[in-house]
Amino acid sequence: MAEFVLAENEKDIEEVAALAKEIWHEHYDVFLGVEQVDYMTDKLQSKEALKEQIKDGYEYYIIKDEGKSAGYIGIHQEDTPRLFLSKLYIRKEFRGKGLSSRAFEFMEKLCRERGLKSIWLTVNKYNSGSIAVYEHRGFKTFDSQVTDIGGGYVMDDYFMELNVE
Repeated sequence: MAEFVLAENEKDIEEVAALAKEIWHEHYDVFLGVEQVDYMTDKLQSKEALKEQIKDGYEYYIIKDEGKSAGYIGIHQEDTPRLFLSKLYIRKEFRGKGLSSRAFEFMEKLCRERGLKSIWLTVNKYNSGSIAVYEHRGFKTFDSQVTDIGGGYVMDDYFMELNVE
C-alpha cells in the first residue's frame, strides 16, 4: 500500500534530494546526458533548491511502499483552480507496482478536497515513456515550450493537463 509522506523537515528534504539525484540520473542520462542532469539536479532538486521551493508554496511528498522510499512527487497549488504537478518520480525497482497510479489518485483527491479543477504538468518531448503514462491517465497536450535554464541547457517540454471534475 502506497503512503505519501509530506516532506516537512531537514531529513525529509535531504531524502527527496537524494531520491532526485538517483532517479533523474537513471531516467534522464540517456537522452539529456550526465552533465545536464547534474546541472538540473543541482539547480532544481538540491536540498537548498527544495527548501526555496517549499518556501514558495511547493509541497513535496515521499512515496513509501512497504515502508521503503519508492519515489516522490512535487506539487504547487496555483492561484487558478489548478494543481501544478512539478515532479513525479519512481525509483526503477519500484516501477510497475502501480505507484504512479496511486500518486495520481492521491493528487486527484487533493484537487477535489481543495476545489481545484485540473492537474497540469510539463514533460520533456523526448520522454516517450512518461508521455505514454500521462496520456493513458487522460492527460491532453495543450502547448509546448523551449525554456533556457542556464548553463547552455534548455528544457524542451510539452504542457499537459487532466480535468479532475
